[in-house]
Amino acid sequence: MALPMPTLADLVPLGPEIFVCSAAFALLMVDLFLSEQRRGLTHFLALFILATAAVLTARDMAMEPVYGFANLFVRDTASDVLKIGVYLVAGASFVYAKPYLQDRGLFKGEFYVLGLFAVLGMMLMISSGSMLTLYLGLELLALSSYGLVGMDRDNPRSSEAAMKYFVLGSLASGMLLYGMSMVYGATGSLQLGEIHAAAASVGDRTLLLFGVVFMLVGIAFKFGAAPFHMWLPDVYTGAPTAITLFISSAPKMAAFGMAYRLLESGVGPLDAYWQDMVAWLAALSLVIGNLVALVQTNLKRMLAYSTISHVGFLFMGIAQGGQAGYSAAMFYAISYAIMSTAAFGAIILLSRKGFEAEDIADFRGLWSRNPVQAMLVLFVMASLAGVPPFLGFWAKLEVLRAALDAGLLWLAIVGVVCAVIGAFYYLRVIKVMFFDEPEGEGAKIHPDGHLRLIFTVNASALLVLGLFAEWIMGWCRLAFPV
Repeated sequence: MALPMPTLADLVPLGPEIFVCSAAFALLMVDLFLSEQRRGLTHFLALFILATAAVLTARDMAMEPVYGFANLFVRDTASDVLKIGVYLVAGASFVYAKPYLQDRGLFKGEFYVLGLFAVLGMMLMISSGSMLTLYLGLELLALSSYGLVGMDRDNPRSSEAAMKYFVLGSLASGMLLYGMSMVYGATGSLQLGEIHAAAASVGDRTLLLFGVVFMLVGIAFKFGAAPFHMWLPDVYTGAPTAITLFISSAPKMAAFGMAYRLLESGVGPLDAYWQDMVAWLAALSLVIGNLVALVQTNLKRMLAYSTISHVGFLFMGIAQGGQAGYSAAMFYAISYAIMSTAAFGAIILLSRKGFEAEDIADFRGLWSRNPVQAMLVLFVMASLAGVPPFLGFWAKLEVLRAALDAGLLWLAIVGVVCAVIGAFYYLRVIKVMFFDEPEGEGAKIHPDGHLRLIFTVNASALLVLGLFAEWIMGWCRLAFPV
C-alpha cells in the first residue's frame, strides 16, 4: 500500500532526526575542505550538532504519544528521554576520543560523520512505530559501527574485530529480519500497533511465536546477552579504545528502545511466552559474564564480560514488564551507558602515544602518582560494582525490586549472588591502584586538559546522580504510565 504524502504534521515530530541527518551530511561536505590542522572545527561542529538536537528534543518533549508518517514514527516521553541520554553520552564519547585519536593519527572527519549517523540510527530505533522503521535505524547504526571499529586499517586487531562484528552482526540482523517476516505473515502488518492488536486475537499462535523467538535472538545479540555474546569481547578488545567507548555506551539505550518497541508495543499480548525466555537470558548473562570476567587480566576484556553481566540486570527488568519493569530497565540502560563511558574513559585517560593502558596492571600505583584521578577511577569501579550511594547501586536495586514484585525470586537471587561475584573483579582494580607500587611509565595521566575535565565530570556524575537517582527514576516512570 502506498504511503500518503507527508504533511507538516508528519515532519514536526521528526524535527531532531531531520536536523541530525541534514547536519551530518553538511559536516561531511565541510570536512572535505578542511586541512589536518583545522580538523578541530569538525570536532566542535559535531558537538554543536548534538547539543542542538538535545535542545530541539527537550524543547518539544512529548507528554503524549505523537505519530507521524502513517504511524511509522512515534514520539513519546520514553523516546525523548532516551534520545537526550544518547546525545549526552555520544557528546562525551566525542570529547574522550579527540586526544586519543590525535595521538594515533586517526583524528579524521569520518569518525564524527559515522558517529552522527550512528546516533541517527539510534534515534530511529528508539522512535519506531513500525518494524520497517526499526530495521532501518538498526542497520544505519550497525553499518556505522562496523566502519568505526575498522577505522584503524593499519592495525590487524582492529580489522579482525571489524570483520567479526560484520559477519556476526549480519547473521543476527538476518535472524531478526526472519523473525519480523514471520510476525508479518501471522499478523499481516508491519505496524507495531496493529501487530499488538492482532497478537491479542490471533487463533493459532505457532507462526507468531516462532517469529518472536527469532526477534528475541536478534535483540539478545544487539545487547550482547549470553549465549549470543561471542562477538562482544573480541570487538571491544580489538577496536581502538575510543571506538569501544562509543559502541559500548549509547547503543545500549537504543537497544533497550528496540526491545521495548518490539516486545511491548508489538507482541505485548504474548508476554507470558517471551518473558520467561528473557528471564533465562538474564540469568545466563549474569552467570557467564561474571564468571568469565573473574579470570581476565586485560581491562578492556574484563569490561566486555562485565557488560554481559550488566545486560543480565537490564534483561531482569524487561522480563518483569509493566511500568515497574520497563522503567527499571530504562533507568539501568541510562545508568550503564554513563558508567561504561567513564570506565573506558579511564583507560583513555591513562593511555598516551605509543602506550595503551589496557591491562589491569597498568593502573598500579595510580594513587601515589595522582590521588585525585585514582579517587575518580574508584568512583567508576564502585558504581559498576553497585556500591551505595553511587548510581550503579540504585540501578541494580530497581531491577531487583522489579524482579521481586513480579515473583521472579529465583532470578533476583541469581542477580544478588552475581553482583557479589562481580564486586571482586572491580575491587581488584581498586586494589592495584591503591596498594601496588607503580612500575616504569605506567599509571601516568594524559596531559590533555579537556580529557581530564570530561573524565572528572563523568566520574563525579556517578556520585552526584546517585544522590539524586530518584529524579532520573521519576522521568523513567513518567515514560511508562500505568
